[in-house]
Amino acid sequence: MIEHLELFFKSIFVDNMVFAVFLGMCSYLAVSKKVATAVGLGAAVIFVLAITVPLNWLLDQYLLQPGALAWLDGSSNGEGFSGMDLGFLSFIMFIATIATMVQLVEIVVEKFSPSLYNSLGIFLPLIAVNCAILGGSLFMQSREIESFGLALNYGISSGIGWFLAILAIAAIREKIRYSNVPAPLRGLGITFIITGLMGIGFLSFGGMLTGGEEEEAPAKPTTQVENNQTEEEAKELAENTKIIN
Repeated sequence: MIEHLELFFKSIFVDNMVFAVFLGMCSYLAVSKKVATAVGLGAAVIFVLAITVPLNWLLDQYLLQPGALAWLDGSSNGEGFSGMDLGFLSFIMFIATIATMVQLVEIVVEKFSPSLYNSLGIFLPLIAVNCAILGGSLFMQSREIESFGLALNYGISSGIGWFLAILAIAAIREKIRYSNVPAPLRGLGITFIITGLMGIGFLSFGGMLTGGEEEEAPAKPTTQVENNQTEEEAKELAENTKIIN
């Protein structure tokens, strides 16, 4: 349970997709002019990450890793299917899974919310090539997440982190329209500055999951042998001093 909570909060605040690794910046900047649009796209990203990361975890564990195909023939000595390594197909398989889920999201949004579909425009199908979506699956693979439950947790929490980032910048951009921003900084200029400041702020979460100060190791008790050696060395030093005198 603790590892799930740690992964959840770490993925949202410490390893935020936008503020920590700057993934998904194109959609983050383009669809953050209105809060309503940002909420719709953020919800779509959460859904896609929550589905694709655990699905790609299954593909990685039972298809792509070296020896992952051993379950086909039960071999384990490097012969047959257990000796196959399909890791070179990771990008193709991951992107195919992501594209399928994005197409499903697009169909659902167009059916139940045409206004949101029109406001998102080209950026909804572009979720398929959003580096934040692919980055979630690649980070899951590189960090060697151990179980399906942790992969699901990581997908949802990473999506929530991206959602909070685009929601925060959309709210700020709506308010900043009524501010007297210098002409050279209007538009993306002030957005980049605010994003940088928010990224610095999120750096403060870096130590929230670390433990306290390490306790000093207790001094090892002196053994009887060490005491005897110390007494013998003192006697030799005293005898040498007498000889010199």
